[in-house]
Amino acid sequence: MSLDAAVRALVDADVEFVLIGGWSAIIHGSRYMTDDLDICYSRRPENLRRLARALAPYHPRQRGLPEGLPFIWDESTLRNGTVFTFVTDLGDIDLLGEVSGLGSFEEVKAGSYVAEAFGRKVRTLDLKSLIKAKRAAGRDKDLMVLPELESLLEAEEP
Repeated sequence: MSLDAAVRALVDADVEFVLIGGWSAIIHGSRYMTDDLDICYSRRPENLRRLARALAPYHPRQRGLPEGLPFIWDESTLRNGTVFTFVTDLGDIDLLGEVSGLGSFEEVKAGSYVAEAFGRKVRTLDLKSLIKAKRAAGRDKDLMVLPELESLLEAEEP
């Protein structure tokens, strides 16, 4: 698994995205571990094209479906959906066109900042937005990390 290579491929291809989820928490100093990459991506046509091209070499296929099931990875596929969970040669990648509790890509981007991570400048959620998204998701794994994220936020504030 090499999710850092996935992030570098996306950044190098000028894909507009924001890191959300576990890797965003880790960038903020969380000890939370994750085995996938969650991103919110712009749904503008030129971005869908860049996203499709950037991940194509890593053979995205839908997670949870039988092996060998026909699947076409392209801009059209991305245009026809908003939430995708993929297995790739680099690891599991989840693509979200919007985020619970935050909204569309533009709203997610407004609650983000640029951080140095994975050897690149990467846009990631700020702590307040990450906490809001985790709370809205409401899954046990999201709720479990909230106390740590809230204490990181408290330590960050003057």
